[in-house]
Amino acid sequence: MNQKRALPTARKANSMHQLPKLEFDVAALEPHISGRIMELHHSKHHQAYITKLNAAIEGTEYEALPIEALLRQLSDIPDELQTAIRNQGGGHLNHSLFWQWLHPHGGGQPTGELAAALEKKYGSFQQFVDEFTDASMKLFGSGWCWLMPDLSIKTTANQDSPIVRGEAMPILGNDIWEHAYYLDYQNRRDEYLKAWWNVVHWDKVGELYDKS
Repeated sequence: MNQKRALPTARKANSMHQLPKLEFDVAALEPHISGRIMELHHSKHHQAYITKLNAAIEGTEYEALPIEALLRQLSDIPDELQTAIRNQGGGHLNHSLFWQWLHPHGGGQPTGELAAALEKKYGSFQQFVDEFTDASMKLFGSGWCWLMPDLSIKTTANQDSPIVRGEAMPILGNDIWEHAYYLDYQNRRDEYLKAWWNVVHWDKVGELYDKS
């Protein structure tokens, strides 16, 4: 029988996962992303992932582990918990990162080492934008498009995260689920993607790149 390796013991058994607060008002990203989208996306969709994750792991040895630890060591967790942690935990982590990559005064272009590295890899910042947008458009169904620390562009289906595959934590990502844009843009994913670039928090992305 295949035995699962023990995960690190959590320090506390009472720190269940919670919804992170937004660093800006829900309407602050308008007109690019509406307040009603942000309200539903944050307080309803993200909260639902957390509620279901907590329900799945409550009373187990995994309930106080950080979400990153759960996902990175998913294969070591009992099979009956893996689906919930992958889907609900992945949704929690992905959205927790996503809110950090948005800012009311975002948009424009990155600066510093990140700007130079993107230009070197893609030829220009605009070429990077075009390739990231193209990958997002070609993603079938729901999922995410990521910029990795090595500046490669990757996509994952549903709420999968690159860290589940043993890869690095992304430094930028966009939510390509319809719940992220349907109220504003219906099925016009291309318009959502164009609008999203106007609220990307490049200072945060640059900070993550510098630390990677």
